[in-house]
Amino acid sequence: MDAPPRFLMTDPSAFDVSYRINPWMDPGAWTADCAAAATAASGELRAALQGLGARVETIEAVRGLPDLVFPANAAVVLDGRVLLARFRHPERQGEETVFRAVFARLKARGVVSELVDLPEGVLQEGAGDAIWDAGRGWFWAGFGPRSNRASLGVIRKTFGQEVVGLELVSERFYHLDTCFCPLSGGQVLYHPDAFTPAALAEIRARLAPGDRIEATAEEAAAFCVNAVNLGETLVMARAPESLRGKLQAHGYSLVEVDLAPFIRSGGAAYCMTLRLDRTSAARPAILAAE
Repeated sequence: MDAPPRFLMTDPSAFDVSYRINPWMDPGAWTADCAAAATAASGELRAALQGLGARVETIEAVRGLPDLVFPANAAVVLDGRVLLARFRHPERQGEETVFRAVFARLKARGVVSELVDLPEGVLQEGAGDAIWDAGRGWFWAGFGPRSNRASLGVIRKTFGQEVVGLELVSERFYHLDTCFCPLSGGQVLYHPDAFTPAALAEIRARLAPGDRIEATAEEAAAFCVNAVNLGETLVMARAPESLRGKLQAHGYSLVEVDLAPFIRSGGAAYCMTLRLDRTSAARPAILAAE
């Protein structure tokens, strides 16, 4: 029997919108009611994952680090190896020490096996910008607004797997996970306007037309591309009817969660979780990791 999927989440009690590092954030609109709604929304997301058989590890909140609730940005994890993130914006750089300690504890428990640091000068913001496509056996890696181009080679060297770089062009979709989601059936849900022409050409060259599910501006703005896929089920923010139809036509069912408080900060279901148990399975390495 396969082990249940394992995710990392963060206690949302310190979450707020107190600074602005993307167009979604408006500190002046944040209220105590938003904080209460965030606690409820995080609990609902956790329950949805657990209802699908997942295990959820929870880390403590840290005052002054509100975006710690988005552990997808903490690291890239594959085969037990953890490539620790380095953040572009000073507002998030304090998370690096916290997440390092979290992964050290997980390593001591045997949940992960190795921690790897980025070289100096390389920016890479975790699984938000490096999404493992299990069916194809490669990483789709975003760069531009947050992670830099130099991160692509580091990911390849660290994990010994192919990396397909995709340059992002919109400040609204600043991490790849906000606009790109590989699905278990081989399709990819993505928002074309988030990519440069060269990145779009790469996507279209690598994906058959029937495997490309394009999200409209409305669907992407609802943060539904930022979804967690478990088998034939997608856990996501509340979806427009148009997107439900597209996904159901491909055989997927949706578990929708009201994640409005987190969308105020530019994140949703995928951002709020980090999958810890992804493996490359039988995929051969293309370069021995050093």
